[in-house]
Amino acid sequence: MDRMLKAARSSGSLNLSNRSLREVPDEVYQILDAVREDEKWWEAAEMQKLILAHNNIEVLKEDVKNLSMLSVLNISHNRLSHLPAAIGDLPMLKSLDVSFNSILCIPEEIGSATALVKLDYSNNLLKDLPNSLGSCLDLSELKASNNSITRLPEDLVNCSKLMKLDMEGNKLAAIPENLLSSWTILSELNASKNLLTSIPESIGTLSRLIRLDFHQNRISSIPSSIMGCCSLKEFYMGNNMLSSLPAEIGALSLLGTLDLHSNQLKEYPVEACKLRLSVLDLSNNALSGLPPQIGTMTTLRKLLLTGNPLRTLRSSLVSGPTPTLLKYLRTRLPDAEGPESATSPMKEDQIAIATREALSSKELSLGGLALTAIPSAVWESGEILKVDLSRNSIQEIPNELSLCTSLEVILDIATLFDTKIWFGKDDQH
Repeated sequence: MDRMLKAARSSGSLNLSNRSLREVPDEVYQILDAVREDEKWWEAAEMQKLILAHNNIEVLKEDVKNLSMLSVLNISHNRLSHLPAAIGDLPMLKSLDVSFNSILCIPEEIGSATALVKLDYSNNLLKDLPNSLGSCLDLSELKASNNSITRLPEDLVNCSKLMKLDMEGNKLAAIPENLLSSWTILSELNASKNLLTSIPESIGTLSRLIRLDFHQNRISSIPSSIMGCCSLKEFYMGNNMLSSLPAEIGALSLLGTLDLHSNQLKEYPVEACKLRLSVLDLSNNALSGLPPQIGTMTTLRKLLLTGNPLRTLRSSLVSGPTPTLLKYLRTRLPDAEGPESATSPMKEDQIAIATREALSSKELSLGGLALTAIPSAVWESGEILKVDLSRNSIQEIPNELSLCTSLEVILDIATLFDTKIWFGKDDQH
């Protein structure tokens, strides 16, 4: 311990984690008072970082106020039942982690630690959060998951720099409208496993929100204002009481994951087929059919449908590979709506003939067919090495081409780029 304290006086950092400590040694609180004769007292550094995680500490003494330059305090995974009021006497404290303890309440004095940026109260026995948190104007990350918190303090409206809020596994019945609208730069919101019955309309003001998790609540609808979350990439609404989706959800152009499992959905809106999703979970709902426009969602890697009373799809399609299901749905589309739009029966015959010829030559020639989209035949064959798509009107390259590991070259898509595009095994440009 003497060696560690001496090193801490030199570095300003002390790590006493995983040492089976039952209490914080008094020397820690008085670290500068214990300078030994062989040390240069004038070179001793104030404690700035103290790690006490994974011990058996039951009490953090009021003497912690002696560490006035402390900026990081981690006393997670211990046996604390409370925090001392002196925690508010640490004006430089930026990061406080007291997760995985048995803390019943947080002292109001925490609001005096106005430099706080990151605060982790998760996995304790809290029933509420102190109103004084609203004085921590630089607070950027607040974690209080797995407690018994029933409400969010109104004064959090002052924390306009909040970027991440994790309230998973509590007893929240509502999130106040004014709180959401004040957190204009929020990027992550996790309120899963609570008692929420609705999503505030003000959710639409969170234009920087990237991840939104409301799974396992009692929410019956998603407000149309969700379209305002234009940066949203992940949206989790599983295990709720949704019976329908707003058409406006189709405006979330960056959304990649949409989890809607275990709800009461009777249909999937056509407007939502505009989404460029990678994962769509519709399992365990009340869907009796699917709009064939889902077949145009060619970015989908995983479409989960089990547990629905689907009458229009064979069970082998429902449980089979997603690309096969999408291909089938495309065959149910009117010609003008499919990804191979404006492909007349004559063009389909030409594509079929070219595909058969490619079995031996390994080269697929589809030049000059006036195609507006790349046919699925290009990526459904794993043997093709070369594809000619010149002299067409193609406007987009589908993501499926990235799966064609043997495809070496696509020739001159003049309507898309002025130069040729090469997809190779070793390089791509």
